[in-house]
Amino acid sequence: MESINLKKKHALFSETWHPHQIAVVDNMQVLLAKIQGEFVWHSHEEEDELFQVLKGTLYMQFRDKTVIVKEGELIVVPKGVEHCPATRNNEEVELLLFEKITTAHTGKVLDKRTQTHYPKI
Repeated sequence: MESINLKKKHALFSETWHPHQIAVVDNMQVLLAKIQGEFVWHSHEEEDELFQVLKGTLYMQFRDKTVIVKEGELIVVPKGVEHCPATRNNEEVELLLFEKITTAHTGKVLDKRTQTHYPKI
């Protein structure tokens, strides 16, 4: 058991839209990610997702609204809800994600940015 320094872990990778696993809690995983621009519209039929903004501003788009999530805030996207994470003005945003290990990166949607493996750092 060791403490995990989120800033140091984020410094270990530069890829955007490619989460990295930093811990497992029962059947849940803790991921770090960097995002920039707009992702792909998708949903997760059986899993909720938690997004915590560590740096920057996340624009979580839903079909009927956009929720602005600022540094130090988090948002939970309930299972089955279509969403599209995004940033504005070319800002790179750093996130902590908490989700079930079984959660597919882009749900049933396949995109060139879809990841099937999250490296452990």
